[in-house]
Amino acid sequence: MLFHWNADPVIFSISSISLRWYGVLFATGFLLGYCFTYINFKKKNLNTDKLDSLLFYMLAGTVIGARLGHCIFYDPQYYFNNPIEIIKIWNGGLASHGGGIGLIISTLLFCRINKFNFMNLADLLCIPTAFVGGMIRLGNFFNSEIYGNKTNGDYGVIFDRIDNFARHPVQLYESVSYFIISLFLYILYQKYTKRGSGFILGMFLILVFIVRIFLEYFKPEQASYTTDNTLTVGQYLSLPFIGAGILLCILSITLNKLKNDCSTIIKNKS
Repeated sequence: MLFHWNADPVIFSISSISLRWYGVLFATGFLLGYCFTYINFKKKNLNTDKLDSLLFYMLAGTVIGARLGHCIFYDPQYYFNNPIEIIKIWNGGLASHGGGIGLIISTLLFCRINKFNFMNLADLLCIPTAFVGGMIRLGNFFNSEIYGNKTNGDYGVIFDRIDNFARHPVQLYESVSYFIISLFLYILYQKYTKRGSGFILGMFLILVFIVRIFLEYFKPEQASYTTDNTLTVGQYLSLPFIGAGILLCILSITLNKLKNDCSTIIKNKS
């Protein structure tokens, strides 16, 4: 089945100011994520006054990391030769792998300054982060960007603003995947109460970047250089995140079991 897509990315314009679907979806995702985090802070009797600061750290870390990630991972030669282009974020070019690194670093910095436990906070933040990722990919769909390869068949989406070929709507594949991951992590967070700190973060890294590896097969290569053609640059970049996620889950389970065993021993002795 073929579907033509030619949505205007601009909702409306007043003079030189435009309201775009991408911005609305991005902002909506962060707003809902903020509300989710606020509710859970209240439940845990945590200081909600720090949430505005946390949101700033997360936004700054994500955007800066995503921009630097794109420049360093996907087209380093061009940006090293034209460093002024790095700051021209309005020309496009954000990498989710860099955004992930930036988000982790900025959250670590926030926790260090404000005396929060990083692993406990990260476990909570993974849920809205996956949801926001889904909203951003919807925004990419409205912009007719980050589209997939040609389907070479009578199915797919024809992005009329780009060309007349049927392509995989990988933006939608990724968006739906992130929404499902967000729901799964929420259920895990609520039901698996005996988990150790960092377990949800580990599962987040494993699931999100497995999805990235799988969906890279439906995308054109984004890097300006080629690899050995076994994996794309995006797939190679996903492997360390998956490895870190597996390590976090193993450590979380092991340390939590050790903690419970020690508690049992102490209790029996007393």
